[in-house]
Amino acid sequence: MTLYAFPPHAQPTVPVEGSDAVFPVRRVLCVGRNYAAHAREMGADTRDPPFFFAKPADAIAPLKAEVPYPPATSDLHHEIELVVALKDGGANLSVEAALACVFGYGVGVDLTRRDLQGAAKAKGQPWEAGKAFDDSAPISALRATEAPAAEAAITLSVNGEVRQSGRIGDMIWNVGEVIAKASELWTLAAGDLIFTGTPEGVGPIVRGDRVAGEVEGVGRLEFTLV
Repeated sequence: MTLYAFPPHAQPTVPVEGSDAVFPVRRVLCVGRNYAAHAREMGADTRDPPFFFAKPADAIAPLKAEVPYPPATSDLHHEIELVVALKDGGANLSVEAALACVFGYGVGVDLTRRDLQGAAKAKGQPWEAGKAFDDSAPISALRATEAPAAEAAITLSVNGEVRQSGRIGDMIWNVGEVIAKASELWTLAAGDLIFTGTPEGVGPIVRGDRVAGEVEGVGRLEFTLV
């Protein structure tokens, strides 16, 4: 029996649609600039290999009706994303093997303290303060389903106004390619979540804003920033 110095923290989990089971989160990887139009709005325009950053597992905020506005920022941005949940893993996976590791999909929002991220970029410093804060990854329940079709819409609205709108097929690197590339850098495992990038239209949100995100065929996520 393991004797802990203090009681261990609760395991972060995400609900599974249509089930009493929950998905235990091991880690959260996020892909940057994986939609061409968003890459252009962020100052890039090439099909570079996907790059990754991470959020801690406890940054996940599943099904929260209210998400707190984080401290130390005056420029919080929304980024709607298709999230892939893994039931298996490995290293140096082929695209086919990578897709076989998928448990299901969800809808996530990568909240970003853009001012802190920008300041870190300018100094060549890490992005954790801009990306990896508490409740920075609101997420829907996971749906055990096939990958959404290329024509499936991915959208985000704020107070009923559409801010982001694209198609899953707009991704520069598709789901299988993203997982396979991640497996070259880490040994993936069951419980890993991968946020697969965001379409163009990212922008600021403030307290009181009602945010709604949806991926056609996967699910919907709604929360109010408080």
